[in-house]
Amino acid sequence: MKALIVDDSRAMRSLLRNIMRELGFEVTEAANGLEGLDRLQEDPHMDVALVDWNMPVMDGLEFVKAMRRHRQLAEIKVMMVTAENDMGKMARALMVGADEYAMKPLTRDAIIEKLELLGLSAA
Repeated sequence: MKALIVDDSRAMRSLLRNIMRELGFEVTEAANGLEGLDRLQEDPHMDVALVDWNMPVMDGLEFVKAMRRHRQLAEIKVMMVTAENDMGKMARALMVGADEYAMKPLTRDAIIEKLELLGLSAA
């Protein structure tokens, strides 16, 4: 399985990369939403995208909106992975196309639980 991690924090990308690789995912990374879209142009066959909300250039919400406009990307599960804990923002993310929402700080178990909710079993 393949995962795209879109987060401007190098430390958070590293944490998520390590967790996802442990779970058997091949990982691609991007530092903002625009880079994330570029990565999806290169390889649209991702199973899941783990996306931060607050990033420069293109934030996570705009990334999800842009992603959902492309039919070939419609099957990719999207997990917002963010420090945003406002219920209104969570609802907005889900309304524009996110499938799940995980709050930072994250644990391996929390990621596994969210992946299972998305129908993506860990290795």
